[in-house]
Amino acid sequence: MSKKAKIGWLYLIAAVFVAIALFLVVKKNSYLFFAVPVVLGILLLYIFSLDKVMLLISFLVPLSIVIEEFEQLALSLPAEPMLAGVMVLFIAKLLYDGKYDRSIARHPISIVIYCMFIWMIVTTITSEMPVVSIKFIVARLWFVIPAFFVCALLFKKPKNIDWFIWLYIASLCIVVVYTTINHAKNGFDGDSAHWVMSPFYNDHTAYGAALAIYLILAITYAVLPGIKTSRRLLIIGVVAVLSLAMILSSCRAAWVSLVAALAVLICVLLKIKFRWILTTVVILTGLFFAFQHQIIDALEQNSQDASGDVVENIQSITNISTDASNLERINRWQSAFRLFNERPIFGWGPGTYQFVYAPYQMTKEKTIISTNAGDGGNAHSEYIGPLAEQGVVGSLLVFALVITVVYTGLKAYHKAKNKKAKYMVLGATLAFLSYFVHGFLNNFLDTDKLAVPVWSVAALIVVIDCYYAEQEEFKEITE
Repeated sequence: MSKKAKIGWLYLIAAVFVAIALFLVVKKNSYLFFAVPVVLGILLLYIFSLDKVMLLISFLVPLSIVIEEFEQLALSLPAEPMLAGVMVLFIAKLLYDGKYDRSIARHPISIVIYCMFIWMIVTTITSEMPVVSIKFIVARLWFVIPAFFVCALLFKKPKNIDWFIWLYIASLCIVVVYTTINHAKNGFDGDSAHWVMSPFYNDHTAYGAALAIYLILAITYAVLPGIKTSRRLLIIGVVAVLSLAMILSSCRAAWVSLVAALAVLICVLLKIKFRWILTTVVILTGLFFAFQHQIIDALEQNSQDASGDVVENIQSITNISTDASNLERINRWQSAFRLFNERPIFGWGPGTYQFVYAPYQMTKEKTIISTNAGDGGNAHSEYIGPLAEQGVVGSLLVFALVITVVYTGLKAYHKAKNKKAKYMVLGATLAFLSYFVHGFLNNFLDTDKLAVPVWSVAALIVVIDCYYAEQEEFKEITE
């Protein structure tokens, strides 16, 4: 076909598109047809440039909105369908080519992830609600495969790491501006802090968890050596915006997670070995369980409720006598432990907690926000939830994941030969850790808002450990 003919066909197709679009607007008052070029463009990206799709997803995740009109299924649009599409293409390509990067596939973190899915399948067979468990596994797959296994390949090009992180931050900053304006309209009061980020984040806890992860990553970029002054000032500005948003979020769990990340950073800078950090955590956990009754008695003396005041919010973290949010978490955890006691090995099945926990609540533990309808969410813990749903093995695998990722990250930090790899892997490790400290009090890995950040920073740690740490310079991998 000649060049003239191609141009002619282009004009003809454009004219037909405009004619159809105008007809639908005039006759049907419908503007949906204008989305056709966008959809076609994205489809072309899926076929020819999957890396661009992942970068686009990173930008769209904070701006995606959950639609609950599907039967027994809430979807975050447009991010989740796009993630599902990446998963399908990845699996198809894997089956066709029969190969994947061996270093990544055989990495200890990848092996823990395989074990988690294998155990999910086992507990789905014994599940109280197999259909719910199957849906849960499929949804988890379309988060983990794109955000971990596809991102691990994507991150073998250093520029993609920067793009992926900063596209999410750019989008998150849009949400921050929207949230802050909404918050200001409501006088920055404590109650409005819980919902002003809607519809982009379902509440302030998910919003706070995302802010904590990307605040750590933004600070990492701010201290990287060799950055132009103008760019560093811009990054410092972003750090200031995210810091302000973190304070206004009133998310106490996110604040605690940042303190924990800071404590680990101090240990790293003081060159305290990982085994001593882990031993300290184990001892403190053991002491808590050994003296839990005395600790609970002491905590019950605190009657400071959450409010718009930062100091009062900090004081309310340990209030388990009147704070409804804290008391409801205890109610959910106690219900989860009762579920676990009944089925300690295989649990009730992945994703089933919210449908089965209601009868296991005790009247004296219920709060004004308790529900029996099965619509009140999950166990509010990344560790206790799997304990009820997948038994003791499910919970241990979550601990195994956290320990493996943090250990790998710190090991890569110590062996890294170039400063950017050192800073990036440490930042990614602290970001990952911040989420799983937050995860003692909430769980969001079944949402795109946190699944994409968490699994992608794990992928970043794997890639730096496998490839960048041994390089003299942080440059593209040539194989």
